[in-house]
Amino acid sequence: MALIIPVRGFTPKVGDDCFLAENATLIGDVTMGDGCSVWFNTVLRGDVNTITIGDRVNIQDGSVLHTLYQKSTIEIGNDVSIGHNVTIHGAKIRDFALIGMGSVVMDDAEVGEGAIVAAGAVVLSRTKIGPNELWGGAPAKFIKPVDPEQAREINQKIARNYLMYSKWYTESSEDVKE
Repeated sequence: MALIIPVRGFTPKVGDDCFLAENATLIGDVTMGDGCSVWFNTVLRGDVNTITIGDRVNIQDGSVLHTLYQKSTIEIGNDVSIGHNVTIHGAKIRDFALIGMGSVVMDDAEVGEGAIVAAGAVVLSRTKIGPNELWGGAPAKFIKPVDPEQAREINQKIARNYLMYSKWYTESSEDVKE
């Protein structure tokens, strides 16, 4: 069972049909929508400020989400995929965005709807990534536009896949009980 830790009077709130890996950690002021998944060794640390996550968001293995005390919050839209070992610190990620494996998104950065942050990218504080843009590198820079329908289709597919993967874990644990 995931570690759920209340802090400063805030207890994480998890929507319906969500999967929390047994060693995922949710702390404090975290609100998660429906159909989300938080994978192994992932930490959502809402101890110093708010983390708000939409519906059908997958936060993959080893990722860390945190904020700045009284300064930055995290807002993640719907149908967002956050790759393995991503660090998001006080940023806004809009609907249908994809944050690639091993990337870092810093305070007050914004990732637009349908945008893609390439694996290993470092999105510096206050960077504004527009809708349907591909950014990569360290520091991250604009690479090219992304077809809006293609971005939406890819991220909805990834979100559905991660929901399917999460069912494998709940079904197998039910099999063990029987």
